[in-house]
Amino acid sequence: MQNFDGKVAVVTGGASGIGLGMCRAFAARGMKLVIADLDTNALATVLEEFKAAKVDAVGMPCDVSQLDQVEALAELDKASAIFADSPEVHNLRGSCFVEMRAFPKAIAEFTEAVSLSKDNPSIIFNIGEVNFVTKQWKEALEVFEKVMKILPPENISLGRLVEFKILLCKKKLGLHDDVLILADKYDYLDDSPYYYYCKAALAYEEENLIEAEQWLARAKRIFRDPNVLAPWQDTLVEYGYIKSFYGEDEVTDE
Repeated sequence: MQNFDGKVAVVTGGASGIGLGMCRAFAARGMKLVIADLDTNALATVLEEFKAAKVDAVGMPCDVSQLDQVEALAELDKASAIFADSPEVHNLRGSCFVEMRAFPKAIAEFTEAVSLSKDNPSIIFNIGEVNFVTKQWKEALEVFEKVMKILPPENISLGRLVEFKILLCKKKLGLHDDVLILADKYDYLDDSPYYYYCKAALAYEEENLIEAEQWLARAKRIFRDPNVLAPWQDTLVEYGYIKSFYGEDEVTDE
């Protein structure tokens, strides 16, 4: 059995529900905890629980996906001071910098995380994401192909998303035969939105906006959970098929 003793788990939404259950499970395995949650009262209660149980835990009173990223980074600095050399903290810091569009800083954090947790597919995926968002298609393709080699086959949700991004990278690189092969790799019976988003991407490429929207509408009817579709929709935004909230992706050093 893998030894988790002394390792660090970063859990968002960790003060209640499934997140709290994960924290307790990680603590039972001897892990240290970084717990992020919007509910400061619940977070304080949970921290008291773990303190009484002599579990090393630090709280982050924020949701890094919703609140000010500077505040989130400040909280992560506190976590870094307690849990030195934690790949999870570096990975989360990198994600904050991505939200801030500070891509060079994001890459630096992800690279440090990889040096501390080699062949971690989730962290390596984040490096590919930065390359993808910044239109470095060749580099993104190389990273995503590496992710596919080390990603556990049972992780279908991430695997299909990575394959979709590989398809889009190959489209930008002019590898049209590969694109068509990838587009037909799975059918409508697959347990992911892959089939529908590939069809939509091909329709967008032909400037058939109505057909593209029809494919996306079908995906929405079948996969009703917005959380399932969100990364796929974000990918179309990042690629340029759908207008980005940010407009052009500016790289900032702030």
